[in-house]
Amino acid sequence: KRDYEGYLCSLLLPAESRSSAFALRAFNIKDSVSEKTIGLMRMQFWKKTVDDIYGDNPPHQPVAIELWKAVRRHNLTKRWLMKIIDEREKNLDDKAYRNIQELENYAENTQSVKDLHADHAASHIGKAQGIVTCLRATPYHGSRRRVFLPMDVCVLHGVSQEDFLQKRQDRNVRDVVYDVASQAHLHLKHARSFHRSVPVRAFPAFLQTVALEDYLKKIQQVDFDLFHPSLQRKNTLLPLFLYIQSWRKRY
Repeated sequence: KRDYEGYLCSLLLPAESRSSAFALRAFNIKDSVSEKTIGLMRMQFWKKTVDDIYGDNPPHQPVAIELWKAVRRHNLTKRWLMKIIDEREKNLDDKAYRNIQELENYAENTQSVKDLHADHAASHIGKAQGIVTCLRATPYHGSRRRVFLPMDVCVLHGVSQEDFLQKRQDRNVRDVVYDVASQAHLHLKHARSFHRSVPVRAFPAFLQTVALEDYLKKIQQVDFDLFHPSLQRKNTLLPLFLYIQSWRKRY
């Protein structure tokens, strides 16, 4: 329900990695918490949980137990998991990103998949994932009177947060969406430029690029209308596109 595309991508991973991927995706799901105090309590729970996982004493909680198994199976570093929690904690203030770089940093620290031989590609894919997630979540956040799109891009085009809250479709509003989406597209392009040096065995971890490109194409087709109903519908052909890219060993 919370990460349908991630679920599809995980199904195409090698069997020995699949359950670990599900655990990591569940761990990385962002809570829809409006109360900062509750959010901080959850972050403290996960910090203690990660400490207990690395002490081989995970709490009896489904995600924690599967994450413990993933850590043991793949030697995941504690520092990486804590980094994700720290970024989530900093994001609890519900403030818009000051600039696109701040959004990219948050995206990389919470979305990127680390692989010794594929760090550069993973970094760009993580940034693209985070930017697209920010765009896709704007209607949802707007319904709760929150806007997270980078402030510097909004200021550049003379757009206020209220413009997004009112779902305005002026050209300058679409220009903000275009600039942010273009940055995600640029990261995808950079990630794919490394395909010759990325080991083929790492490609399944990068299949999320198929879903990202699908969204970026759809938003272009509706002239960067962030609130167009078609952007909220699932692409029924996405499983087929993912399978084809997996079979072709491409990302």
